[in-house]
Amino acid sequence: MFEYLSGILKYRTESYCVLDVGGVGFRIYTSSQGAMAVGNVGEQVTFYIYMSVKEDDISLYGFASRDELASFEMLISVSGVGPKVALCVLAAMSPSDFSLAVATGDYKSISRSKGVGPKLAQRIILELKDKIAKDLQGDITSSGGNVPGPIPAGYISEDAVAALMVLGYSSKEASDAVRKVYQDGMQVEEVVRLALKNI
Repeated sequence: MFEYLSGILKYRTESYCVLDVGGVGFRIYTSSQGAMAVGNVGEQVTFYIYMSVKEDDISLYGFASRDELASFEMLISVSGVGPKVALCVLAAMSPSDFSLAVATGDYKSISRSKGVGPKLAQRIILELKDKIAKDLQGDITSSGGNVPGPIPAGYISEDAVAALMVLGYSSKEASDAVRKVYQDGMQVEEVVRLALKNI
């Protein structure tokens, strides 16, 4: 129903902000990062909105960017992850850090979020890894990106390329960097770390 709301930020707490839109105050739940990123109290700000409708409740969740909203929507699609848990994840890590953690299988980073244990973090990765990889491939195709050169066979190197692309590198830059550093037996995190030094 809502794409975004723009208005004067009246005040904010740790869990929500109040936005004055034409004299109507909207309570918008957001992550602590999102609340700080939109602007200061008294300023004109914009929140990208997700509206949650339940039998006994209608709530608005707001985000400083479309990327943060997209990460939130992916998180709440995971069984066992509700809006509050999703906000906790986004309070602990940026959308790009979250995508990188999913792409590399780094459940420990996700489990540092309040209310997220190791089992739930692993389920998040299991359910979202293919979706994030598919979204990345769609971004490359739609943007007319260069076809990457050959990379070493195996899912480790492929995941490393995907992780670098999450960080904003082109498919060619990512695959070239991975090809330079990849060796058999390396873990995804190690390949990504070394590749970043070569870009």
